[in-house]
Amino acid sequence: FCWFFITNINKVYFISTKMKLAVLASIVGCATAFAPANSGVRSSTSLSAAEKSQALPFLPKPANLEGYVGDVGFDPLLISDYFPMDYLREAEIKHGRICMLAWTGFIAVDMGAKIYPFPAAYEGLTSATAHDALVTQGAMGQLLLFIGLAEMLSWLAIAGMLQGSGREPGDFGLDPLKMLPKDKEGADKLKLQELKNGRLAMLAFSGVVTQSVLTGNGFPYTF
Repeated sequence: FCWFFITNINKVYFISTKMKLAVLASIVGCATAFAPANSGVRSSTSLSAAEKSQALPFLPKPANLEGYVGDVGFDPLLISDYFPMDYLREAEIKHGRICMLAWTGFIAVDMGAKIYPFPAAYEGLTSATAHDALVTQGAMGQLLLFIGLAEMLSWLAIAGMLQGSGREPGDFGLDPLKMLPKDKEGADKLKLQELKNGRLAMLAFSGVVTQSVLTGNGFPYTF
């Protein structure tokens, strides 16, 4: 009787164990069926994350700057993740161009450049003091009107660009001297020169206005 009992117990234990293994295998099989296939995305992401910014080697390279002239991976705040890159480049080029003109005009006025006939209300003004005097005189209203019209017209081109017109940022078709080379390498080189000069002008104009106000003196704005 004991032998019969032990034998049957062993059979029950063996069958129970086989059932548990079968259930476990089926669960693993189901889990594997619903698991995502390895499509190489992980390795691609790892390689992208491993690539570092040229300008800031301790930070990852911003992916959205890829392919734009002047890209050195400088976007520490990841602004390009929140706004269209074409819009950001348009804004950078526009501010750069304005500051190149502004710096030149600011210096020229303080070195004695004048328009003729010279209005009596402008006599004795410097670049730093002209703003308040021209607001009082009313000339700033005209500037607001004409600059506002220019901004509205330029926005039509920008809006079309953001909707996929194919226009490049900053391109208004204004090249009367035909300075832009036809080949891509030459054109990119000239675009990079404009971009670098614009970036420098933004810093330079901020500096020259600050120095002019602090010293109260004309060019070169030293104490």
